[in-house]
Amino acid sequence: MENYLRTMLAAIRRMTTVAGETARITRFSLHAPKHVEVEFGDGSIFKLSAEFLRINSPAVDGKIRSIGGEKVISGRRHVGIMSAEPVGNYGVRFNFDDLHKTGIYSWDYFYHLGSNKFTLMRNYIKTLKKHGLSRDPRGRK
Repeated sequence: MENYLRTMLAAIRRMTTVAGETARITRFSLHAPKHVEVEFGDGSIFKLSAEFLRINSPAVDGKIRSIGGEKVISGRRHVGIMSAEPVGNYGVRFNFDDLHKTGIYSWDYFYHLGSNKFTLMRNYIKTLKKHGLSRDPRGRK
């Protein structure tokens, strides 16, 4: 774990974002299994839950159901983050306890998720309701 943290911090120190001068990441903290906390140079601090990260996975194969052309991931309320590993100087790959582990979350993507957290979550819940799905896994409500 100590080696992981050193590697992660080194990657964060080397990383600067360019996309429209998005803020530079200054801190990444994994609070497994529940959430991560990401801090940026502009003072923004985002606490992102495992469920939120899982449903917004940048991976194409994230156990997604396509319903009427919409891509929907349901039943992930209790998903946990088992681990995170740095990917180059630009992001992190999570290993979730539902065995999903293919998405690479760039620092810019973390900023996007944090900046739009409430809108993204509200839209997700609306989409679930529209299709009669739940955030809870099957058999749990």
